[in-house]
Amino acid sequence: MEIRLIKCVLYSLNDWTIVIVSFLMIICPLVSSEIDPKSSSQATSSSLHGERKAISINCSKPLMATYFCEPPQIDPETQQPVNCGKNNRAKINCSLYDGFYCDGQKNITSFEREIECLYTNGYHFETALLLSIFLGMFGADRFYLGYPAIGLLKLCTFGCFFILQFIDVILIALQVLKPVDNSNYIMKYYGPRLKILYADNNTFPLSRHEL
Repeated sequence: MEIRLIKCVLYSLNDWTIVIVSFLMIICPLVSSEIDPKSSSQATSSSLHGERKAISINCSKPLMATYFCEPPQIDPETQQPVNCGKNNRAKINCSLYDGFYCDGQKNITSFEREIECLYTNGYHFETALLLSIFLGMFGADRFYLGYPAIGLLKLCTFGCFFILQFIDVILIALQVLKPVDNSNYIMKYYGPRLKILYADNNTFPLSRHEL
């Protein structure tokens, strides 16, 4: 008998708990809207229209995923951007996504960004290497690259008895010997271009498992 009474009491408590919780769920939104109807209406309107405050961006160093850039115009002969300068840098046009603007200029959402490139000045790698192999004893490779004094020396000494010719072939093949204006060789996009890696105090070494 006592066990049945306890069960009846528990069932009645569960029923009352459900009634109270449902009552609070109905009353609480109404009370909050009566307390601050302006804020609730503003939140509703902003959520409906999807408006957000514009964010200022430093256009000289923009963050990732805040802008997009147009692809550079590539010269089909040099395989480099058309406006590549002697400092091996080229400028491309970029624009910010909606909701962003440049610092202090809300009406400006576009800017220029520099990318790396290889400045060329008409010297072909294949031409220089072939001249060094077949006509290097006459200094043709040095004349082609803009070193007339060394070219004349090789011409008069028959390529310094083929020793200097052999050295120049290696230097040109390794792309260590460049044209006199320090420009880069023109070669195909998938050509044998070598890139010398440098390390300084700002170089961060990776461990073996991070490679």
